[in-house]
Amino acid sequence: MNMALDLAPDVFIMRVLLEETGEMFTVTDCHGDMTVQELKEKLDLAAGIPLNLQLLQYLDQGGPFSTPPEPCLLPGPRGPVPSEPADPKGKQPSEDPQLSCLGVSEDSPYRTPTLQYLGEKQRKKWIAQRAFVALYIASHRGHVEAVQYLLEQGASCLSRSPMGRTPLHVATFMGHSDCIGLLLQHGASVYAKDAKGMTPRDIAHQLNRRQDEQQMFLSTQLPKPGAKGPKT
Repeated sequence: MNMALDLAPDVFIMRVLLEETGEMFTVTDCHGDMTVQELKEKLDLAAGIPLNLQLLQYLDQGGPFSTPPEPCLLPGPRGPVPSEPADPKGKQPSEDPQLSCLGVSEDSPYRTPTLQYLGEKQRKKWIAQRAFVALYIASHRGHVEAVQYLLEQGASCLSRSPMGRTPLHVATFMGHSDCIGLLLQHGASVYAKDAKGMTPRDIAHQLNRRQDEQQMFLSTQLPKPGAKGPKT
């Protein structure tokens, strides 16, 4: 991690590089006695990576801060989902083999050595978890076509990260109005509270995103189709 001490002696900004994609994320209001858990909680929202999938290490290749409790859910060393936009030739992500082969739907050809030993119930849970992580990250990055594809394939917009956050939380934090609209159409809850007690609507209000806040308000006035996933 590349830290820039440019606020005050006891408060600083931390810049975190996601190795697999080259993306750089900024975490504000860091302090010298911040724990690894507190940093991961911030990154869950700032970087859109559920904290249980994070593996943090210094940019100088020093030892990692901690190791995830379980292997990454999606392909790659630790990178949960490709961050590339739509194909420049016009092929949308929903038609891209990269998405359909991620193991996020029942008919996906993606397999792991242990998958063959899972029972039917465990296999469905495995697919649902992978689909949720992909939806969480795609919502954070604002990949509208990917979000639509995942929702159409049954990814749950009501599932939560270990911090209690839904895809709507991270889409709202990043201000991706199109993704917010799609998630709301599929039954995302504007009242779901994360571990900090914040709802997506609270985040929109706090960041002064009036259009998104209004969109969420209007969604509560309209009947929704049956939402997939756990109840909030």
